[in-house]
Amino acid sequence: MRTPDTKEGSGCAIAHFRGSAVRCGAASQAGVSVQDIFQKLGELLLGAVPTALLFILLVVSYQLLIQGPLTAVLARRRALTEGAMEDARKAVAEAEAKAADYAERLRQARAEAFKIREQRLKQWSAERDTALDAARKAAGQRVTQSKAELDAEADAARKAIQASAADLAGQAVRAVMPLAAGGTR
Repeated sequence: MRTPDTKEGSGCAIAHFRGSAVRCGAASQAGVSVQDIFQKLGELLLGAVPTALLFILLVVSYQLLIQGPLTAVLARRRALTEGAMEDARKAVAEAEAKAADYAERLRQARAEAFKIREQRLKQWSAERDTALDAARKAAGQRVTQSKAELDAEADAARKAIQASAADLAGQAVRAVMPLAAGGTR
């Protein structure tokens, strides 16, 4: 855009815009009156009224046809998005609650399994101790029975030896002293 060139002359600046000169100061006052300025201004305002009305009509129709539905769609979309986000938060909270519940159940199941294992170990230990006691008693009874049988056999052998001892002593005496004892050889 071209800037106005000004020339000083006779106390008035002359501005040149695109080849036309506009006078100001005392020389311009002589050619144009204040009434002419107001008349031109009134004509400009009167000519601007249809443009202003069209602009207002354009703004109102924009509000009704574009911005209103667009705002409604954006609000609905925001509500759906926030609803989806709230649903997602609820789902996450439910999942965390379920995870905590599962973790608690798992802890209880492990504790129960440990308790059952301990009970089984105690039961097996008790059964083992019972079996060992029964085996010890049976072994003790067999030892006592065997000892009694051995004592009985030893008594029988002693009696047999004692009974045969007199007979053997007599045979020994006869063998050593056959004639003196009055025996024959």
